[in-house]
Amino acid sequence: MTAFYSASRQATPIASPGATQGVDWERRVDFDRLRNARFAKVREALERSHLGALILFDMNNVRYTTSTHIGNWARDKFFRCALVMRGQDPILWDIGSAARTHQQFADWFGKESWQAGLSSWRGSIPEEVGVEAGNAKRLANLLREHGLAGEPVGVDVVELPVLRALEREGLHIEDGHGFMQDVRAIKTPDEVALLDHAAALVDGAYDELYRFLRPGVRENDCVALVNRYLYEHGSDEVEAVNSISGERCSPHPHVFSDRLIRPGDTAYFDIIHAYNGYRTCYYRTLNVGNSNAAQREAYRRAREFMDNAISEIRPGATSADVVKHFPAAREFGFATEEEAFGLQYCHGLGLSNWERPLMSRLHSFEYPVELEEGMVFAIETYWPTPDGTAAARIEEEVVVTPGGCELLTRFPADQLYVAGTQYWTGVDLPSSSVNGVVAPVRAR
Repeated sequence: MTAFYSASRQATPIASPGATQGVDWERRVDFDRLRNARFAKVREALERSHLGALILFDMNNVRYTTSTHIGNWARDKFFRCALVMRGQDPILWDIGSAARTHQQFADWFGKESWQAGLSSWRGSIPEEVGVEAGNAKRLANLLREHGLAGEPVGVDVVELPVLRALEREGLHIEDGHGFMQDVRAIKTPDEVALLDHAAALVDGAYDELYRFLRPGVRENDCVALVNRYLYEHGSDEVEAVNSISGERCSPHPHVFSDRLIRPGDTAYFDIIHAYNGYRTCYYRTLNVGNSNAAQREAYRRAREFMDNAISEIRPGATSADVVKHFPAAREFGFATEEEAFGLQYCHGLGLSNWERPLMSRLHSFEYPVELEEGMVFAIETYWPTPDGTAAARIEEEVVVTPGGCELLTRFPADQLYVAGTQYWTGVDLPSSSVNGVVAPVRAR
């Protein structure tokens, strides 16, 4: 991570990017600066656009613009609504008790920015009650009051009754989520520092997992271990821990089970969690007890794709430059790139795991995206053994720097590492033994 921070220190000093505890003796992550920079980017982009306002329901867009958060239980409810108008502070309608809390403690905007609101709670309140119609009228009246009712309005995600109610008020609705994706694509130094810290927590989780793995533990035991470690060390939310082993590795089922891990199994894991909202997507593959030649060759291939892709990353390169190093779908058993999608690709990271740039062989040759300094994304590669009994899965997170890129993910992945019990033998002491102590038998 040194390149990004050294390049940014003069304007935005962050002495200890992995340390977020506030101190008086050096500058670290500055949350006021984070809040101000994020909203400034939204406001400036809105001024440059043809849109007059944004209506935001997506939790990540709401957090980006208002710097409020009420827990991930609310992520799929669509009852929080933020209105961002040109030249104005945002207005957030939130569950009533949360709005009162924002008025007390979220002083980066005035109290009028935090208002109680109600939605249909995903249709639990029938449409004939009129909640959607009332909310649409309130939004439209504010736009009329500020002379913006005739301007296009960007909406990110929306329920159909809400969309129809907005259109009945005469509002011209356009895509606001793509707009926000563009705004969020380039990370500020504080955002990168938080993404770095989130990855550092997963570094530690993998070290715990490496020590824990052995024959007889189950995939779900590994999930429990990682959840406990992350929450004890400051995670906001563990979104998912994919824990996949043995023959379940190929094809990839994308969900853990209670399968017992056995000697010689390959096991791969994807740890997705958030620290102060900023997320990881971080695969590692380990073998348990020993490894065979086919497993090591699968890992070597997945690593080669990864290293070649990383070598292309720099400002001015394109997504096509990166994905040309991924294998075509037919090379590893899929008929089309659509079938193979999600196994060899890249995706942006930030307040969500689905940010720009997203790169794949499916679309990036025809629609390449230029890489820019400050982009953060994950690179995922995969390769199965010929007999389908195992597969390797690797993922690295990178930040684009002036001279190339830097890794955020640091748990060793240069080769296939073997976890589990080290078995010893007293037959034919190896020449490396000292004073009669026998070296452990290791996988070759």
